[in-house]
Amino acid sequence: MMNIHSSPLLRQALVADAATSAAFGLLMLTGAGPLSGVLGLPEVLLRIAGLVLLPYAGFIGWLGVRETISKPVAWAVVLGNALWVADSLLLLVSGWVAPTSAGYAFVIAQALVVLMYAEFQYVGLRRSAEAVA
Repeated sequence: MMNIHSSPLLRQALVADAATSAAFGLLMLTGAGPLSGVLGLPEVLLRIAGLVLLPYAGFIGWLGVRETISKPVAWAVVLGNALWVADSLLLLVSGWVAPTSAGYAFVIAQALVVLMYAEFQYVGLRRSAEAVA
């Protein structure tokens, strides 16, 4: 497996993504009931998203503190974040949910933050040097 020496930007972007994902995961998991009413998003969707974000946050936080990581894994994080953004937008245009104005703002804002992390991670990945085997 090809490893890279993570650039400082990649490590910082992973750790920041981890912290944000953990905070939002906890918020959605523990506050799904009240949030559901305010956002117009199904409580079960919020809880599942929270449950998905917590292990993700732990994993990318762990990646972010490592000097050397697997290049394919780093690419998977970037692509996973891009997929999250696409899925967030799909959720809003699909008709599967009926979000309130606050719900639209919440989904769009979190998608923009995830897109920002994906871009920082992409640039940081491109700045990372190949590790010598």
